[in-house]
Amino acid sequence: MIGKIHPIPAFTDNYIWAIRCAESNQVCVVDPGDADVVEEYLKLNDLLLTDILVTHHHPDHVGGLMQLKKTHNPRVIGPESSGISGITEFVTETDSIELFDCSFSVIEIPGHTLDHLAFHTISTLKPVLFCGDTLFAAGCGRLFEGTAQMMTLSLDKLASLPEDTLVYCAHEYTLANLAFAKAVDPLNAILGFRAIAEQQKRKLDLPTLPSSIALELKTNPFLRCHDNALKKSVELHAGRKLESQLDTFTELRLWKDGF
Repeated sequence: MIGKIHPIPAFTDNYIWAIRCAESNQVCVVDPGDADVVEEYLKLNDLLLTDILVTHHHPDHVGGLMQLKKTHNPRVIGPESSGISGITEFVTETDSIELFDCSFSVIEIPGHTLDHLAFHTISTLKPVLFCGDTLFAAGCGRLFEGTAQMMTLSLDKLASLPEDTLVYCAHEYTLANLAFAKAVDPLNAILGFRAIAEQQKRKLDLPTLPSSIALELKTNPFLRCHDNALKKSVELHAGRKLESQLDTFTELRLWKDGF
C-alpha cells in the first residue's frame, strides 16, 4: 500500500512528489525535472527508486528522467505521443497501473500540452490525484499547446472526481493564483478564508498542497465558470457579453495570462 506522499522541492516552485510504499523502502517519484534533488532525497531516506510517473513532456518535469533511469533502472510510465526519452510503459486513458498494490486510473487531460496525463487512485484512505500542470490550487495551466475547449473538458474530468480527492499538482503557485481568484471573485467568502490559511502555511515555509477537489470547486475560478457572479466579473473585464461557459473560461484564461 501507499504510505507517505512527500514533496521534493525543485527549481523555484516545482514539487516532485515522492510516493512511498508503506511496507518497504520502495518509492515512486512523479515528474522528476531535477535528478539531483531526487538523489539527495533517496540517500537521506535510504529509499529504492522503483517507479516514475510522467504527466507531460516539459523539461521541468522530465529533465532528470534519463539520469535517474541510468542510475536506478526504474519502471517509467507516461504518455506515448510525447516523444519523451526513457519511458518504459506507455499508457492512455483506457489503462490502469498498479503501484504498491494500489490501482491508478490514467486520465488524459490535454490543454496545457497535448500529451498531458493525470493519475488517480481510490485505493488509498482518501482518493489521490497527480495532475501535473493542468489543475493547480486555485488555478489551471497555461494553454501552451491545446485549446480552451480541450482544457475545459480536461478540468471537467477532474472536477467530477470524488470531492475528497487530494490534489497533488506540480507547482507552488497557490498564493499568486489566489490573488487572481480574489480579483475575479471578490465576494467569495470561502476564497477569502482560504487565502489567509494558505498565506500562513507559506510564512511557515510549508507547502500549500495537497488541495482537494471540494476546495477547488468552491474557490478555483476556472472550475466556477458556471457561476453568475463570476461570469459578470469576467464580462466586466472583457467588456462584452459572454455567451457560454467556454466563452467565460477563454476570457478568464486570457485575463490570468495578463494579470
